[in-house]
Amino acid sequence: MTQNATSIQHSEAHYRLRRIAGRMTLYLVLVLIALLIIIPMLWMLSTSFKLKSQLFSREIYWIPKVITLENYTKILNNPSTPIALWFRNSVIVATLTTTAKLILDSLAGYAYARLKFPGRDQIFALLLATLFLPGVMFLVPNFVTVARVGMLNKFSGAIIPALASVFGVYFMRQFFLSIPKELEEAAAIDGANTFQVFFQVVLPLAKPALATLAVIEFLGSWNDFLWALLVLKDRAVQTLQPGLRTLQGAYTSEYGLMMAGAVIVALPVLVLYAFLQRYVVESVATTGLKG
Repeated sequence: MTQNATSIQHSEAHYRLRRIAGRMTLYLVLVLIALLIIIPMLWMLSTSFKLKSQLFSREIYWIPKVITLENYTKILNNPSTPIALWFRNSVIVATLTTTAKLILDSLAGYAYARLKFPGRDQIFALLLATLFLPGVMFLVPNFVTVARVGMLNKFSGAIIPALASVFGVYFMRQFFLSIPKELEEAAAIDGANTFQVFFQVVLPLAKPALATLAVIEFLGSWNDFLWALLVLKDRAVQTLQPGLRTLQGAYTSEYGLMMAGAVIVALPVLVLYAFLQRYVVESVATTGLKG
């Protein structure tokens, strides 16, 4: 009896050690991944506060010897780089695109998750298949369409083609499938129609998923370079990404100014995530839970 108890204790101790070792390994990997993400951001921030003479020093200084705002004042006060105007344009395009996508994706996702209509599964499978196609394939047809309807150099030309978001529809559909049907059936028994069930019962439960999708879509729209470069040629309607490319010349690059511009570009996304991170974590934690 004593030998059995001792054997069980040794087994439990061995299991605990393996569990602790597994957790430590996981934490170590996560820390390394976090460092790979954070270190370039810290270097970008540090470089944005350095003098030009410090940028090409052989010694590496994470904290500049002389902290200066010269790069920020230059980039903000230079008439050839109207950062404030480009920033406003980026906010308008990203906000309108994200808002429209959330509305359309949530409606379409609910339709594919709950409504029954002929060819639903086949159409959805066809939509999913388009996710495997490279986005470059759609540049030419989208550009020709936008040009023919007169949306070049207009915000609508940058926003409307981006609304065809298959990923957003798939994301919302998967979340709606995790919501118990009993809630919707109870609302229907009480006399609620399909729209009332969606807006009053389902949509309030989808806040975590909507917040997560908002961060993803805002980030994608905010960082969009190629499409904005093709459609928004006029400097008055340009966004930050194609606008800041002017800081990089063919033979010389203003690295201090580029890093200052990169910090300005990164700030809105970081602020958005800081406000919505609770919902994002909640969405990840509840994904896959049903019933």
